Amino acid sequence: MTAWHLSGVVLPGTEPTDLWISDGVISAEPPGDAQTLARDVWIMPGLVDAHCHVGLAAGGAVDRATAEQQAITDRDSGVLLIRDAGAPVDTHWVDDRADLPRIIRAGRHIAVHKRYIRNYAVEIDPEDLVSQVEHEARAGDGWVKLVGDWIDRSVGDLRPLWPADVTEQAINRAHELGARVTAHCFGEESVAELVAAGIDCIEHGTGLSGEVMEQMAARGVGLVPTMTNLEYFPDFAAAGEAKFPTYAAHMRALHATRFDVLGAACEAGVPIYAGTDAGGRLRHGRIAEEAELLATLGGNEFALGAISWRARHWLGAESLTAGAPADLVVYNADPREHIAVLHHPRLVVLRGQPV
Repeated sequence: MTAWHLSGVVLPGTEPTDLWISDGVISAEPPGDAQTLARDVWIMPGLVDAHCHVGLAAGGAVDRATAEQQAITDRDSGVLLIRDAGAPVDTHWVDDRADLPRIIRAGRHIAVHKRYIRNYAVEIDPEDLVSQVEHEARAGDGWVKLVGDWIDRSVGDLRPLWPADVTEQAINRAHELGARVTAHCFGEESVAELVAAGIDCIEHGTGLSGEVMEQMAARGVGLVPTMTNLEYFPDFAAAGEAKFPTYAAHMRALHATRFDVLGAACEAGVPIYAGTDAGGRLRHGRIAEEAELLATLGGNEFALGAISWRARHWLGAESLTAGAPADLVVYNADPREHIAVLHHPRLVVLRGQPV
């Protein structure tokens, strides 16, 4: 395997340095035969999409060729670590491909019968939640994904899917099995119940109250707001307007307050990470757009940490230290000053090889 050398600023640092790669990992010493890949550049630890769905399209599961192209699209955007927040297919074959991002899986979405998007989730009765969580905890890579709320046609608005006591039992059981639990939550009620039940992460989080934010900050409960997905709330509202006007109004209200709510969560100290919600109806490769929207909450460096070094630490992945896998992205300008440069990586290096 070729040894490589790069010279530049390794974020979140500020001073130029030399970075050496040997046998696919970061080397503490310069290899004798290293070839220089780039000089006078800015280098970030491999980017993270912490809410992504490889193997999922609008109609549900996809074939392997489609899933492969999804992963390649993410890789070429600089995303080298994916937390797959629910997929209806087994993507463990990706682990054998040195040219594809690492995936940390959450098994399948878990939802109540007819209370989520068709063909996405495993659909069960509430009394079966604990046993299904056990199954997904063993099938995944340390995460379980619940659908916390969705439209309830009987009331015409968002409502939690699960009784609060059942979710607490399920979360406790996941923890016993060494897994963390996250949940899709648009509205106010589900997120309050799930945080009180001990959940580890919230997806979207547009219904957070100040009290719930304080609880999340105190316990280190993660928030992955999927900012680019929230931009579609008016479309979701329009699609449900005719049959469910209350739901439509609710979704528009959540959209109107999204920056205020999520900005308050940031100020409260809730740990926030980047996720595009790619897959399903949303295209892959949007991490730069996600970062730009996150920057409106806490600034450029906050957004960069959310898509790179802070997210890697949260998920248990190494950054660019000696002996760590050489997963990195190279830019011609400092993204702390010019965040739009994220749209144009100069170079992506995965497992020590330029791709």
